[in-house]
Amino acid sequence: MEATQALSRTPLYNLHVELGARMVPFAGYEMPVQYPTGVLKEHAHTRTQAGLFDVSHMGQVRLSGPDAAAALESLMPVDIVDLPVNMQRYAMFTNEQGGIMDDLMVSNGGDHLFVVVNAACKQQDVEHLKKQIGSRCKVEELSDRALLALQGPAAGAVMARLAPETARMVFMNTGKVTLVGAECFISRSGYTGEDGFEISVPNDKAEELARLLLAQPEVAPIGLGARDSLRLEAGLCLYGHDMDTGTTPVEASLGWALSKARRADGARPGGYPGADVILRNLAEGVARKRVGLLVKDRMPVREGADLVDAEGRVIGKVTSGGFGPTVGGPIAMGYVETAHAKLGTALQAIVRGKPVPVEVAKTPFTPQRYYRG
Repeated sequence: MEATQALSRTPLYNLHVELGARMVPFAGYEMPVQYPTGVLKEHAHTRTQAGLFDVSHMGQVRLSGPDAAAALESLMPVDIVDLPVNMQRYAMFTNEQGGIMDDLMVSNGGDHLFVVVNAACKQQDVEHLKKQIGSRCKVEELSDRALLALQGPAAGAVMARLAPETARMVFMNTGKVTLVGAECFISRSGYTGEDGFEISVPNDKAEELARLLLAQPEVAPIGLGARDSLRLEAGLCLYGHDMDTGTTPVEASLGWALSKARRADGARPGGYPGADVILRNLAEGVARKRVGLLVKDRMPVREGADLVDAEGRVIGKVTSGGFGPTVGGPIAMGYVETAHAKLGTALQAIVRGKPVPVEVAKTPFTPQRYYRG
């Protein structure tokens, strides 16, 4: 990014500064990487109580019109047509090569679809939607709304106190609630592996809502540093690192997200960009796969490190890595040749020219604790 380009600020910028956050550039925004308590304590607080994250840099898009679901489905290998009202589904845009253009969340709001896309891909995604399906449905970027995430085992109790109807929601449910006098759109989901909620709120009410949440005894502010260590422990991909336009959903070990209805033997097979490649991947397998990696050393293994087999042959690359505070040691994710993707396979990561022993491991590294009722 050119230094001349001014960074954007979320509606919570002043609050972050007031709370003593260290602000850093991220996806074109000035974002809090950590608060004075530090990443380790923020991570632990989210795992034990509830953390509040500002994710307003992400893109929020509303699709409306009778053809919206069928139109959106033409861009992704996911069932949107039969997505129940007040439910959310994980999805991805694919290109003609079957590569992932972005991963996103889609929810059915009844008379519209609500889509949340990654900050770095926001502009490209909105243009993609307008160009590809803008003639079939209305595409509106909701730049007048902020997005907050409340995550952790106490999130349910906090939300039930402020909006009692949320107690009935389970993982991936969505709905409308009134908070601080504003209509908010919420989902029971998140990016930490914990129970939690994502709350879309009008920009002019975002700070008031954030202060209300932070006033609850269980809640502390959490920055991007802990957001990254939490999602890594949860085995969740970061777009542009763990998958990109050169990676198919099957290579990225996201086959679980490819809806049955859109598979070769499904009700509406194919019909999205790169379908031939992805359906072939499902039928014949792939040459490389994303795997979890447990580091058998105290040395953290970072993105970009080569992975080698016993003979020293490069068979893959690390795409995300760092210290897992809940795990109590370094963890990573990366791509390896499928022959080396079996759980328990011993490999080495090359860190500053030295081999560090790693082992292919199951993800998530910490148990998921989504609330399923």
